[in-house]
Amino acid sequence: MGSGAGSFLKVLLKNFDVLAGPVVSLVYPLYASIRAIETKSPTDDRQWLTYWILYSMITLIELTFAKLIEWIPVWSYAKLIMTCWLVIPYFSGAAYVYEHYVRPFFLNPQTINIWYVPKKKDKPDDILTAAEKYIEENGTEAFEKLIHRSDKSQRSGGFIFDDDHKYY
Repeated sequence: MGSGAGSFLKVLLKNFDVLAGPVVSLVYPLYASIRAIETKSPTDDRQWLTYWILYSMITLIELTFAKLIEWIPVWSYAKLIMTCWLVIPYFSGAAYVYEHYVRPFFLNPQTINIWYVPKKKDKPDDILTAAEKYIEENGTEAFEKLIHRSDKSQRSGGFIFDDDHKYY
């Protein structure tokens, strides 16, 4: 009987990630999300909403790179550990990842061009380049007048007028 229990324990430990994964990543978060909805606190709502956002992203990455991920022997254990860190409220892992990585990405969207399209020569790359080009073409005095008009426009509700009070 001892060897049967030992064999069962070996099977259980070898497949721990398969058994614990759904409980950690789905069952407990589902239960905690339902409880969070029923409370008046927005903090736990945020924790679980951010968790589900990250869980969805992880799932999409896994589905996209499945052939590559299957070559990583410790992936299931690494994912289980990472999911525990995201799920357990003591660590606030979901909130940390969301605040430091996901939120900045969506607040400051970077355009990713997967197709090669050469940049137009007449379109400036950034504000400094545009300012240098304007100074080069119009002179420093014209640039200072533009800045002065911009300051006035902010004080006048967004309208830009020149010295003759013409609207631009």
